[in-house]
Amino acid sequence: MGRATQGVLGSPLGSREGPRLVRYTPRVPSRSILESLAYVNWALLFSLSLGSLATVVLLRWRTDASRGYLTFAAACAALLAGLTYLLDGGLPAPESLSIHAAPAALEAVRRGGLAVLTVLAAAEVIARSRSARRPWFGLAGIGAGVVVALAAGLGWAGPTWPGLAIAAQLLVLAAATGGVLAAMILGHWYLVTPRLSEGPLILAARALTAVVVLQIVLFGVWTALGIGPYGPFAVLTGGEAFFVWLRLVVSLVFPLVLTMMAVRTARTRSMESATGLLYIDTAAILAGTIVAAALLFGAGVIV
Repeated sequence: MGRATQGVLGSPLGSREGPRLVRYTPRVPSRSILESLAYVNWALLFSLSLGSLATVVLLRWRTDASRGYLTFAAACAALLAGLTYLLDGGLPAPESLSIHAAPAALEAVRRGGLAVLTVLAAAEVIARSRSARRPWFGLAGIGAGVVVALAAGLGWAGPTWPGLAIAAQLLVLAAATGGVLAAMILGHWYLVTPRLSEGPLILAARALTAVVVLQIVLFGVWTALGIGPYGPFAVLTGGEAFFVWLRLVVSLVFPLVLTMMAVRTARTRSMESATGLLYIDTAAILAGTIVAAALLFGAGVIV
């Protein structure tokens, strides 16, 4: 079956191949990355938006984070969601990628979910500026983001196990990428408002630590199950091995160490040190999200 109708990410409906992706001869990674730039940008912007909004909701519900910070972070989430919506309308047909074109119904759900996410994030900005007590708009926006991830995964890979794996990967990338952006902004907020309690930054860094640990666990799960064009653990030595190891070491293990150090420094109110660590953390996690998205769309590898 041709790649345009089946794609690498998933078997035809009714196939007995199980959860493993269809095997193929890997293409040159650099070429695959260039072909998938639009989708990589989509994944990055979506992750930044949804994760930032989720962090706003968490900090508003559990801490005394300042109204100015919450409003600004929610505004960033709304802007990024709007950019994702605009980019989504211009995505090229993925004929040469490891995904297939989404059915019209799921594409409409994905685009509609992005529009709703943008509106709800903007509504959360207004609510935060008016000191609303509960982040209901933010919670609804998170729900819209989950719908977008499910529509994207099931649309690009079909109603299969790989489709659900893509949706899970997008959500975890969002929690890490948007979470580190919001934490970095919060750390910078302390530099201009030193009287803020250290509680919000500690919680944001702890939540980010948990997310990175989850990513490492999922890396092991995807690798062991052979979620990709390779068998179990073969991705570690396959054609994309360099990028897979780069993903593990630079954007998972290294950020885990940095984030744990940020928690410690925040506890002692060494906010300048914590902010510096989070700046480096942001660069590492953003780079990892780009690599993970490029491997996903260009080579059919989920790590």
